[in-house]
Amino acid sequence: MNTAIGDILPFAVAIAISPIPIIATILMLMSPRPRPLSLGFLAGWLLGIAVAVVAFTLLAGVIPEREEGASQPILGVVQLLIGLALLLLAVKQWRSRPKAGETAELPKWMAAIDTMKPVAALALGFALAAVNPKNLLMAVAAGASIGHTALGAGANAVVIIVFVVLAALSVALPVVAYLVAPGRASHALDAIRAWLTENNAAIMAVVLVLLGAQLLGKGIGSF
Repeated sequence: MNTAIGDILPFAVAIAISPIPIIATILMLMSPRPRPLSLGFLAGWLLGIAVAVVAFTLLAGVIPEREEGASQPILGVVQLLIGLALLLLAVKQWRSRPKAGETAELPKWMAAIDTMKPVAALALGFALAAVNPKNLLMAVAAGASIGHTALGAGANAVVIIVFVVLAALSVALPVVAYLVAPGRASHALDAIRAWLTENNAAIMAVVLVLLGAQLLGKGIGSF
């Protein structure tokens, strides 16, 4: 099980350090209704990650199990395709970074956060976790890895829980910090939001390149 957790750790971290959901969480914490919006968003984020990774873990069972010393061409193709997709996303992210002197642009839906309802925040969290292409690719990669560990349902459930918790930490921590000490958290969260806004594209480009290269290597090794 430790090996399985080690395999899915990079994908969980890649989801966790996604700047956009962190920025959205901080904006909700600075809105007129910080508690219901941030808690709704966190619930949707957790649910979206869980649904995506469970779905792809179950789908991974369709791929024939590997015999000792045998190749896994189907899994290798899946890993190669995901790796290439991540590299393409990395190029797109890098090209979208703001030029010198430009201000980084955030998604237009963030302007509506102040008027958002808790149910809409929950739906947004779910969509960003389960439908966002980058996170979806992370869930595919993690699910394929978990589904082929042959650990059994109980151990797989533990690995999935670890994955979901780690992937959700970056959204959960600001919410918890604000609920515990709102006065102290506000200034720090605003500074984090500003830094992430300016460096969003560069951060994700580097992460996607590293993960894409890792998956390409695993894919080649599966043949």
